[in-house]
Amino acid sequence: QVQLVESGGGLVQPGGSLRLSCAASGRTLSRYAMAWFRQAPGKEREVVTAILWSVGNTYYVDSVKGRFTVSRDNAKNTVSLQMNSLKPEDTAVYYCAATPYTKWPRGPYDYWGQGIQVTVSS
Repeated sequence: QVQLVESGGGLVQPGGSLRLSCAASGRTLSRYAMAWFRQAPGKEREVVTAILWSVGNTYYVDSVKGRFTVSRDNAKNTVSLQMNSLKPEDTAVYYCAATPYTKWPRGPYDYWGQGIQVTVSS
């Protein structure tokens, strides 16, 4: 089992930045892929970005390329999502997820955090 806890969401104005963090526990993550998903009201959950923990390879959905950056901290067992140049359409509940590395990047993902709200509005 992998336990995931997100933090760092909130309200930000368009063009602003937020940093989400996901603290992982329960397993050594070297054989896992981590991802951030989001789900906006009335829309399906979509993968935003994914990272292979062991080598750091990354994947981004086209809509966030150049604005979002995913990273991991081996010492702290955390994965972070730096979100810059935020747009109202980035408003969603963001979820941290983990899965064995063989399913990178699209999953399916086996372990999920509780989700955290990100609202981009003036």
